[in-house]
Amino acid sequence: MKELQTRLQAKPFYLNEEQIRWVEATLSGMTMEEKIGQLFCLIGYTSNEGYLKNLAQNVKIGGLMCRQMPAAEVIDTVRILQENAQIPLLISANLESGGSGIAKEGTVFGSPLQVAATDDDGMAYRLGVVCGREGAAVGANWAFSPIVDIDYNFRNPITNTRTFGSDPERVRRMGVQFVKGLQENGVAASIKHFPGDGLDERDQHLVTTVNDMDCEAWDATYGAVFRDCIEAGAMSVMIGHIMQPAYSRKLSPGIRDEDILPASLSYEITTKLLKEELGFNGLVITDSTTMAGMVIPMPRSQSVPRTIAAGCDMFLFTRNFEEDYGYMKQGVADGIITEERLNDAVTKILAMKAALHLPQKKAEGTIVPSPERAGEILGAEEHRQWADACADRSVTLVKEEAGVLPISPAKYRKVLLYGIETTGGFFEAKESAADIIKAKLEKEGFTVDLFNPNRGMEGMMVPYSEVTDNYDLILYIVNLVTKSNQTVVRIEWAFPMGANVPIYMGSVPTVFVSVENPYHLLDVPRVRTYINTYNSAEHTLDALIDKLTGRSGFHGKSPVDPFCGKWDARLS
Repeated sequence: MKELQTRLQAKPFYLNEEQIRWVEATLSGMTMEEKIGQLFCLIGYTSNEGYLKNLAQNVKIGGLMCRQMPAAEVIDTVRILQENAQIPLLISANLESGGSGIAKEGTVFGSPLQVAATDDDGMAYRLGVVCGREGAAVGANWAFSPIVDIDYNFRNPITNTRTFGSDPERVRRMGVQFVKGLQENGVAASIKHFPGDGLDERDQHLVTTVNDMDCEAWDATYGAVFRDCIEAGAMSVMIGHIMQPAYSRKLSPGIRDEDILPASLSYEITTKLLKEELGFNGLVITDSTTMAGMVIPMPRSQSVPRTIAAGCDMFLFTRNFEEDYGYMKQGVADGIITEERLNDAVTKILAMKAALHLPQKKAEGTIVPSPERAGEILGAEEHRQWADACADRSVTLVKEEAGVLPISPAKYRKVLLYGIETTGGFFEAKESAADIIKAKLEKEGFTVDLFNPNRGMEGMMVPYSEVTDNYDLILYIVNLVTKSNQTVVRIEWAFPMGANVPIYMGSVPTVFVSVENPYHLLDVPRVRTYINTYNSAEHTLDALIDKLTGRSGFHGKSPVDPFCGKWDARLS
């Protein structure tokens, strides 16, 4: 008992005696079924009262993650859950780029890569502050951020703009500042995705991926990032469905290759490496358990309880709640999850709730936020000013053909605009960026035509001269979004014969802008003027127009290699 009290008094929870008594009394009064219920953090898309009451009163889940909804609906969701739960819930969200991660009215501050392009650690702190303030304003107390993966592999389709870049030192500094900004505003951080994504070019939503660094290299990069964020007080860590073979072999000598498991199922990686080697004493949660990366190694009936047995304390989402709850309960009955491990996991969950003062807030009646107060905080003027400053300082001129910029109607009266976009993107990306840019340019006085692909085949295409004789400038606006469940982020050119490939650069000044993915020089290496904005939010597009027209200079510093290691991409 004394050892438990010592652990709870230590980093990151720092519980006082009253809080420790609440944890101990709550744990001792719980049934086995209630303890199992606390292991689950489900997902919320709706404020349906009957559904939420069942989760709080009968299932007695430990937490719920809110997807983006209108603020009023988020607050209503929180109210129903917290008023009907005996033990207050952890309410989480993907607060990665601003308060917009939970509330539609929230600030879109900027992607982590956009923040990294400012090369200002203070900007990462501000991002954490905005996520914390605006998340808390609608009832969130836990952020699944910051992402402290390192974007080493430009082909990785999921890390990309969600990271602070490919420099581990910058990722470390900015991750630490984000944690501080977030937790100073009453929202627990969850650094992710341990043991580190960004090396493999595959997506753990679709396959078990691999961090294949040797132990020494991992210690100096990913290990240093996680260690310093832990030292900064991060209350939780999210575990990825990512293997780390070097440490699995080191910590389990003689382990066979076929027995190496993703961290979410690996005792070696989650308990020995994270908890023992790195000294993490906070709450450990899996990444989404609907991902293929977790269930490919073994049947789901085994993988569900194995996450907790490996050292994870909470289980994020389910494929089917009744089935997964049954698997977890059977895992306890079969001894896969020992009583000691179950009690330890639930203790960590309760301890984080106590550290966030949730029992106290519930007793005081302050755990449900005021809609009026939320309205004052979401999209606050200070937050918008910070976001504007981030956009101004992050837009990056990667390559420049002499004499092309700045642009003006007097210099380039007629503009041919090529828009290349995906729809249904995740992570708050804006659709129709090309249409928005067209409208902004026309407001500036440009005449802008949207490109329509040729319909003729060889010998019957529109003459080359129809473009060169009729347009003064060609502008590409490419908005291909990083999102889950895709295997690559590349340009797929229009039919026929790559009709929208840049081929007029020798005759018509051409500017290529990527508003999301920073790696498109792989597909357009000989473009002579190339710009990355890292984010498609309206205020970022405004900053882009200011840069193009010369009202503002380019200040961004690329946090990744935009040339993708290709020598020809550097040519102008």
